[in-house]
Amino acid sequence: MPATSSNSKDDGSLMPVDPNHFYSDHSQAFPLRPINTTNTTGSSAQPADPDEEVFYNPTSPASHDTNTTVAAAALLSSSNEIPIRIPRSPSSTSHDYHHTELDQEDEANPNSAVDSRGSRIMSKAPLLIRSSPGFGTGSYGAAPIHPEVKDSDSDDDVLSASGRRISTDSYGSRRRHSADAGRSVAFRKSASTLSRRRKSQSEEIGGSAVAGGPEGRSSLGEAPLAADIASDAHSDGSAVGDEDDSADPNDDADLDPPDNSPYAQVRASVSPTDNTSLSINTPRMWILSTLFSILGSSTNLFFSLRYPSVSITPVIALLLVHPLGLLWDYALKRPDDPPEEFEDGVRIDPLASPCSDGRAPKERSRAERFRLWLAQGSWNEKEHSCVYVSSNVSFGFAFATDVIVEQTQFYKQDVGIIYQLLLTLSTQILGYTFAGLARRFLVRPAGMIWPGTLMSAAMFTTLHKEENKPANGWTISRWKFFFVIWISGFFFYFLPGLLMPALSYFNVITWFAPDNVVVANLFGVVSGLGLFPLTFDWAQIAYIGSPLLTPFWAAMNVIGGLVIVMWIIAPIGYYSNLFYSSYMPILSVSVFDNTGNIYDVSRILTPDFLFDREAYSKYSRVFLPITYVLSYGLQFAGLASLLTHTTCWHGKDIYTQWKRSLKEAEEESRPAYQPLRSGSNRDAPSNGHPSITRSSSAIDNILSHEDVHNRLMRRYKDAPITWYLLTFVSMTAIGIFVVEYYPIHLPWYGLLLALGICAVLFIPIGIVMAVTNQHSSIYLICQLICGVVFPGRPVANMVFVTYGYISSAQGIKFAADLKLGHYMKIPPRLLFSVQMVATIVSSVTQILVLNWMFRNVPGICTPEAINGFTCPIARVHFNGSILWGVVGPAEFFGPNATYRPLVWCFLIGAVAPIPLWLYGRNRKSSIVRKINLPVLFGSLSWIPPATGLNFSVWAVVCYVFNYLIKNRATAWWAKYTMTLSAALDSGLAFGIVVVFFGFIYPGWMDGFSWWGTDVYRNGCDWQACSYNTVPNGSHFGPDTW
Repeated sequence: MPATSSNSKDDGSLMPVDPNHFYSDHSQAFPLRPINTTNTTGSSAQPADPDEEVFYNPTSPASHDTNTTVAAAALLSSSNEIPIRIPRSPSSTSHDYHHTELDQEDEANPNSAVDSRGSRIMSKAPLLIRSSPGFGTGSYGAAPIHPEVKDSDSDDDVLSASGRRISTDSYGSRRRHSADAGRSVAFRKSASTLSRRRKSQSEEIGGSAVAGGPEGRSSLGEAPLAADIASDAHSDGSAVGDEDDSADPNDDADLDPPDNSPYAQVRASVSPTDNTSLSINTPRMWILSTLFSILGSSTNLFFSLRYPSVSITPVIALLLVHPLGLLWDYALKRPDDPPEEFEDGVRIDPLASPCSDGRAPKERSRAERFRLWLAQGSWNEKEHSCVYVSSNVSFGFAFATDVIVEQTQFYKQDVGIIYQLLLTLSTQILGYTFAGLARRFLVRPAGMIWPGTLMSAAMFTTLHKEENKPANGWTISRWKFFFVIWISGFFFYFLPGLLMPALSYFNVITWFAPDNVVVANLFGVVSGLGLFPLTFDWAQIAYIGSPLLTPFWAAMNVIGGLVIVMWIIAPIGYYSNLFYSSYMPILSVSVFDNTGNIYDVSRILTPDFLFDREAYSKYSRVFLPITYVLSYGLQFAGLASLLTHTTCWHGKDIYTQWKRSLKEAEEESRPAYQPLRSGSNRDAPSNGHPSITRSSSAIDNILSHEDVHNRLMRRYKDAPITWYLLTFVSMTAIGIFVVEYYPIHLPWYGLLLALGICAVLFIPIGIVMAVTNQHSSIYLICQLICGVVFPGRPVANMVFVTYGYISSAQGIKFAADLKLGHYMKIPPRLLFSVQMVATIVSSVTQILVLNWMFRNVPGICTPEAINGFTCPIARVHFNGSILWGVVGPAEFFGPNATYRPLVWCFLIGAVAPIPLWLYGRNRKSSIVRKINLPVLFGSLSWIPPATGLNFSVWAVVCYVFNYLIKNRATAWWAKYTMTLSAALDSGLAFGIVVVFFGFIYPGWMDGFSWWGTDVYRNGCDWQACSYNTVPNGSHFGPDTW
């Protein structure tokens, strides 16, 4: 059987193939034009011309009549004839192919005997596949796929399935004058040729045995999205076998390049192709991005001051913006709109371009021109991705707003709006610098998976394919499922949120013995450990994050720490009066003095908000509840283990990547896009990088490999490093102005020290987040260092932590968005603009909402605040500023200090990962490799303000959905889990807003009281009773300090 030349290289142009064989495309109107040539093995070294289209022979004996088949077979009867590109008219659209006919010379062939021979050729010849059968431009180059033998019936099934899908594109008539969108649809439809072959293939590409793994653009309903990132990936053969049970035989299949990701999770969620003709930079994208930035940031800030709260996740924006994008097109598109062309997401053809027939464009009114400006492009997955990215960077409330809350509500400082804006903007934007400079380590390597982005990428494909496949007998579409859950969740919230709060604080066991301190300590949900994990309020369940979106193995790390530390060690320490803890509640967000009362920080501060040593010696030391103490110890151990864990598992990779980065920085003349070489060399896209294999996705050498996605992104102009450096310089200058001009008592070099801490720890934190989807915080280490260097300055401590910790946290978030843009092939410069605009808009919005709440919410940030607006997160940070800023670390960990033993947690955390690494480094399938100590230690930093209930019920829900249902009803889990999470979150958020503004804020519920509103408050759980009490006039602890 003839084979393709192994010396040919992909340059984005059409690869030569045996001219007696041809590619069956099923798009039945693409003509095949012959050309005589004497050399079929040469290839240009340049990428494909984006203004040319490659046409393949549509003929198949199973679907065409004899004359068409004979004509097509005759076209390929000469060894000197190959398919060529035909220049595309700028004004043509993707739907013009319906009116294209074969040339007369193509149709004239009197030899009907070639019919059967052509049938055998089509089913047995090697297929020459383009890099992007589903899109209009080249992506990863051409690679020969050796075929499998199929009978005519099988071929007929494939063709009829493809034909059905093409005929069902009812939306195409309205879009037929948008060349980019139409061309994308047409090419995606033709991609189904390989879908039926994928499942049984285990062929050779370049001499290496591989198989067409999971679909690159498969929806969640087609292939379960593997969330267990740390587990070893299946080989391609097993991956195909696994998917046979759930994949639909009519699925579209993107091709599987040799340098595709070695991780099954990525291959199942992200396409290895790129359509460079899609619209991105459009008014629709910018308006929707700004709208969701405003709505999401303001709503999340509003909820952040409440307990229990809910976080509006960007997944909600991902789902809700899609119908708005479609509605935008429906309202503004017209059948007679002029054709459009987009390159790298930007429209390149003016509206005044000549019509396809050469006539001058008709005059349009100003309103019509404005409509055309708004309607440019068509809603697609890349615009959708940009709106989601803007939501992702803006939905989280700005940490600087907590500093403002602490200054105004707890320290009673008067801060102006200009200070608030400058502090918020500089702290939010500084993270861009670290994300941009760490792109070579956290974004480009194939091993930096970023699990959260995989789920988003899969959802984009799911929504834009608009498919609804049965899942374990469930046929309801995702949209109907979303609205059913959303409406149900909204109305149900009126029970725990308004009519019967006892369903939210479901401390039912304490109802039988309300005054029993031990029962309240163990089974309480307000000041207890929550050993009875049951609540009917999704706000309680998802307080630390949606359990439906957390991999089960990561949740087991979290719950393991909870059980060992909070449910075993904490009660033992508490009832043995360790650190005088039995004189305080077992769990509380407050810190206490030596009489068991909440610490009054105003008694140890001067009028200038500095530490008053004499007043402190007359008042009391600061004492912590036992769970607070253990939480600090775990954070110490988590920080130390982060460095050791990263060094053991990824140290070699980081060093290698650093050397490569320095080398690449010197290679200014390297071409931007390097196409894939076909042939016998499997490691085509070497570029000096090691090749990647699919035998394992273990965590060894995960920074040393680059895949097809990294190579595709080289098509686009990268965001220059100078942009990130200028951002750093400008925001640092603003930060220096803030700390020097305003009474913060933090010198300018203190700000630089905070940024230095972030720079040192940013890459290790990013690696853990990219692999486990768990963020390791440097919040505590920033508090500790500032307390040592600048003691007695509480406001300085808060601002120092904000610049150090938030620069890291925001930078990690930006890096995740860069990876999502990497997967979705968003031009980096445009992505930079989207992130920057969204950050500025959200920062200004949150400052305005915060100041409105200060003026309009009665009793805000006090225990008497209406509807739970007690500012619990700000209260915890305020306590931290007392510990580390006012009193200082020396009072806690110095000689003869109460909590000096906690210093040993640093050593424990630093040493603990080493034996695990020594045991598991050569055991690829060992469960020890799933033990992630930075996650296990660092996860409990939510306690306080979170309680044991928030963790225990969260773990139960995660077990039910991400273990039981995932393993027993995989298709249902893959199709509905993310939608369920988004529906519950958004329904709850809407319910809280309606309950507060519709019933509580106007005062309509004043005086409403019955058993269901009072029973959970009648006892020690709500009153936070201590196990031991301090006699009147006495105190516990040392007499002098």
